[in-house]
Amino acid sequence: MSQASGKSSDEKKLKWWQLSLLGVAGTIGTGYFLGSSLAITIGGPAVVIAYALAALGTYVVFDALARMTSDHPEQGSFRSYAKKAFGAWAGFASGWVYWFSELLIMGSQLTALSIFSRFWFPSVPLWIFAAGYGIVGLCIVFFGNKGFDRVENVLAVIKIAAIIMFLVLAVALLAGWIGGTKYAHKVPMDMASIFPKGAVGLWSAFLFAFYAYGGIEVLGIMSYRLEKPEDAPKAGKVMLISLSAVYVVSIGLALTMVPLSAFNPKESPFVLALSSDHLAFVPHLFNGVLIVAGFSTMTASLYAVTSMMITLAQEGDAPKLFSQKWKKKYPLFALCLIGCGLVGTIIMSLLLPGKVYEYVTTAAGLMLMYNWLFILLSSGRLLKSRTIDVIKRWTGLVLISTAITGTLFHGLSRPGFFISLLLISLIALSDIIVQRKRKKTSSAASTEQDEQKEQADESSPSERAAFHITGIRKQRNKIK
Repeated sequence: MSQASGKSSDEKKLKWWQLSLLGVAGTIGTGYFLGSSLAITIGGPAVVIAYALAALGTYVVFDALARMTSDHPEQGSFRSYAKKAFGAWAGFASGWVYWFSELLIMGSQLTALSIFSRFWFPSVPLWIFAAGYGIVGLCIVFFGNKGFDRVENVLAVIKIAAIIMFLVLAVALLAGWIGGTKYAHKVPMDMASIFPKGAVGLWSAFLFAFYAYGGIEVLGIMSYRLEKPEDAPKAGKVMLISLSAVYVVSIGLALTMVPLSAFNPKESPFVLALSSDHLAFVPHLFNGVLIVAGFSTMTASLYAVTSMMITLAQEGDAPKLFSQKWKKKYPLFALCLIGCGLVGTIIMSLLLPGKVYEYVTTAAGLMLMYNWLFILLSSGRLLKSRTIDVIKRWTGLVLISTAITGTLFHGLSRPGFFISLLLISLIALSDIIVQRKRKKTSSAASTEQDEQKEQADESSPSERAAFHITGIRKQRNKIK
């Protein structure tokens, strides 16, 4: 068994550039393809600055997680580090914050997929598409798919190819090689056009720039697969430089090709930018690629949230029921709980068809940021920090805090902020109850052991042996 495991482990070793490529492919999703439109609507052309600053903050988080992974490899990654740094309450909170963040991200992706689908079927209600994609995703995770990893790799290539296609076509349209464009091209030059909503607009849009880099914590978890673990920071640098360059250039091109008034949270800025009489089929092709790419990231999030729920249940931070598998194979109970969360998203799509994407995306981004704060704070406790490390950590904390507080200053993002506060309050309340219950259980067990010890001290040698055996049996029964 160990040999097999070792062999499997050897086969999975990655070079730093492979990890960078996986990170680029895995991070690009609906947060970029559609979330960028929300960022532009709120902040205007100045959002390119936000994407560059968000890349810096994201790198700080990745660097901290990669260093902790290198120094203290843990199966639970950031959740285990939070527990080690601050205690059991932090492990519970970090795990559930991540679970809710992934659930909300999945809801955001589900809504984005529905919006993309309405490009072709504008009269179909949003909730019908959301329900359809949700059911298909749950079925894939329920039945499992051994070839899904390979499919994900293919879909990752499709996403990268879509971006390259956009960049090539955008340059061709701007250069005049292809005519019939829907909008007049104009490069924002003066401060008024770059900052149409002022500094507050940029501040409010900051969270959505961070959201486009969501998934970096998963890359930190994969760092243990590197041939040289010390190469993890280099892999992160290359990945984030590549991502930030792609984001800034592509969004900059879209802003040049489409007037600010045309951007809206219901259409991808890249589909708008490619609108041309001579390229009538391209927006349809690109929209299809966005649906394929979005569904792949949604299903990956569904796998992640299912795995986290099973882990939480196995370690006592969630009811044991959710760690059980029907017929020892299907994670039915965990998926039922996740399904309830998806139903909530679908109900929101039914009740708030015009605002659900903004609300869910804001709440998802905020929960993601809270988890990143946990990572940075844990690294401060667990790692030996040089002056430069302290500066980087505080830079990350300030940038993330700025993104969080910025959501209070815009009507589109403010409701999501209060949704995230409600979830944090529920997690905190549950954490208090669980920790008190554990403390009482531990205290009762300690008292019982002391009583047994006192009785054993006052008894004969043969009675002491009997007490000892009885104690062992009780402990075994508790474990069972």
